[in-house]
Amino acid sequence: MKKLRPIMFVGTGSDVGKSVINTGFCRMFVQDGYRPAPFKAQNMSLNSYATIDNLEIGRAQAVQAEACKIPCCVEMNPVLLKPTNNLTSQVVLNGKPSGNKSASEYFNETDRDALFEEVIKSYNKLSENYNPIVIEGAGSISEINLWKKDIVNMRVALRTGAATYLVADIDRGGVFASVYGTIALLPKEQKEAIKGIIINKFRGDLRLFDEGRKIIEELTGIPVVGVVPYAKDIFIEQEDGVAIDHSSRAPIEGKINIGVVLLKYMSNFTDFNMLQHTPGVHLYYSDDPENLLCADIIIIPGSKNTISDLKILKQKGIDRVIKEHISKNKSLYGICGGYQMMGKKILDPYGIEGDIPEIEGLNITPTVTTLEKGKQTSQCRFTFIKKDVSGEGYEIHAGKTATTQPSPLCILSNGYEDGYYLNDKVWGTYVHGIFDNASVITFVIKQIDQTFSSTIDYKSKKEEGYDQLAQLIRDHIDVDYVYKTLEL
Repeated sequence: MKKLRPIMFVGTGSDVGKSVINTGFCRMFVQDGYRPAPFKAQNMSLNSYATIDNLEIGRAQAVQAEACKIPCCVEMNPVLLKPTNNLTSQVVLNGKPSGNKSASEYFNETDRDALFEEVIKSYNKLSENYNPIVIEGAGSISEINLWKKDIVNMRVALRTGAATYLVADIDRGGVFASVYGTIALLPKEQKEAIKGIIINKFRGDLRLFDEGRKIIEELTGIPVVGVVPYAKDIFIEQEDGVAIDHSSRAPIEGKINIGVVLLKYMSNFTDFNMLQHTPGVHLYYSDDPENLLCADIIIIPGSKNTISDLKILKQKGIDRVIKEHISKNKSLYGICGGYQMMGKKILDPYGIEGDIPEIEGLNITPTVTTLEKGKQTSQCRFTFIKKDVSGEGYEIHAGKTATTQPSPLCILSNGYEDGYYLNDKVWGTYVHGIFDNASVITFVIKQIDQTFSSTIDYKSKKEEGYDQLAQLIRDHIDVDYVYKTLEL
């Protein structure tokens, strides 16, 4: 196939749908015979993924790589910021933690030019092997106070020569002001890089926006290349915890209710996607003790600040709810940080998560976790030791969990033991994505309904979503125009 210019999707703000639009174009280019790859210079997310060579990137780029039908690699997301509290983030550079920094330290004390060149190295490596590169920006491109520090938005567009498209979310309101204001604030060179505008998340009859489309084009001088409808029935893994804001917060009658403890620093919420789509199951997120008391199953998820989240959990009385829950012979499962919380203690001798060196756990499993410098990051396959259950997932965690009463949950493909098995209804694991596997879903739901058997093929469901998304792009965006802007 002929070489194309890169394409870039930038936004009027956060959560306008850049990642999903990017993903749809990734799959469309594959369908058209190209070999695309995603790229996002800097991502801020608690939702991450392990590459095949044991490095860490944002989950959104892993999803986009899957849409491209290629393995994800660290070059797709060279800078990942993982918030540890309201002021500080762990900086993951080229897939490895490089320390915690405050926003002030990261933006004001980091050599932005040197960091940008690192980003461009990753881009260049990708562009040598893939065509086209499908680039995603971050947040709004018109945060004028951050322009001099930019390494992810229009500076990338200009350096790579990308045909750039501005995505706006009409569902949140104010689309005319957000589009016009965003473009009006851009310097001439950046404005000229914008080749089109995409109005996203439209509800109702698209023809009702015909006049609005013309008004935006007259105001900006830039064509509106598509109005994309709100398509909630297409399954695509979401980029970050914003998706949780739209999820259920309470149990409902007539279903098997799974309550996920809503942690302040919850990570990798995609661990529960397959459960959410399991017939007969209702999954909800809650930090309300009364709501969690009604759950048939409670899951304690991963956390980027396990000690802080455990402290808050106790302050809210959720620890008492969890103990009452298991006293009634109900199911409790912990993933990563949630698994660590289930033990006797969590020790932080190096101050990795803050200034609390030790905290008592929930004392459900006879384990002690010590947080350590560095991080375990790997893809894996697993097999339960005591049950006919197996599958695949990935590990991303700091620290090691030990016990004097060994009872591991499973054996990993590298030969290591993982997790702690108390009984069929109570266990913890470091394996993210464990609930993406039908055999695990069947095992945990059968503890409540012996007749249950999961029939969902999660990989097939994702593939179907990518194809549907690509068709949505074709149906509602002027793809011929887009291709013309990608000609060299």
